[in-house]
Amino acid sequence: MNKITTLVTVLFCLGCCFFIACESSQYATVTTTKLEDNMWVLEGSDHTDMFLVEGKEKALLIDTGTKVKGLDMIVSHLTSKPVMVVITHAHDDHAGNINYFPEIWMHAADTVILKKGYTGKIHFVNDGDVFDLGGTQIEVRHMPAHTPGSIVLIDRKAGNCYSGDAFGSNDVWLQLKPLAPMQMYVNSCRKMEALMDSGITKIYCGHYYYVKKPFDKFYITSMRELAESLINGTAPEAKPYHAKVGCPNPMYVTKGPATIVFDPDYLNKKKE
Repeated sequence: MNKITTLVTVLFCLGCCFFIACESSQYATVTTTKLEDNMWVLEGSDHTDMFLVEGKEKALLIDTGTKVKGLDMIVSHLTSKPVMVVITHAHDDHAGNINYFPEIWMHAADTVILKKGYTGKIHFVNDGDVFDLGGTQIEVRHMPAHTPGSIVLIDRKAGNCYSGDAFGSNDVWLQLKPLAPMQMYVNSCRKMEALMDSGITKIYCGHYYYVKKPFDKFYITSMRELAESLINGTAPEAKPYHAKVGCPNPMYVTKGPATIVFDPDYLNKKKE
């Protein structure tokens, strides 16, 4: 793999841009790794990640991370092609640097959690929309539960899925507001399983930093089965989750490779 460590303070001097170490801990450094012929992962030192996919005519940046100074300049260091920016969901760790770009694409359902202040143009995507990069088509699939507007991006030719946090990394968080019924997550897992049956073999998650590999169908099936066991009351014993985010007392369950964090007061077994 071709690894390039990009240090993220941008120094403008005599019309040239240099990437230098940022002395302040306010900003994250980014390590870029070429994973495939036309695809890079940009791993933030704050453990949030972005993916850049390049076609013959355009490139697509998937998510913008957070606390990365000069992200637009970092991306231009990797590709000279026009870059479109799509966010898998509007949580700040995945949409925190959208201000570096004049326009973004996202699902409209996540506008309820998008932080105010973005002055660029927002384009809304729908299930089935396609970004044509020239020889590379990236398809949008709506996978709600982690957030109302969570999407994954599908590259059928490469067999890749870029999932954001729709299916987690080491775990999936379903305790965050606005809360989703557990059945909604089951439905999204089934939709992802069908995509994998049709030729998608690799899921690159939004926190690739932790796993350093794509997920396979077994992981998604394990997640779906664990969610179903929560609904029908046969899940392993739940334990308190260490980070009290989203609700006062989040709990988690683990079985095999699957871990789900949830709000025990809003399991919502019946509502679809």
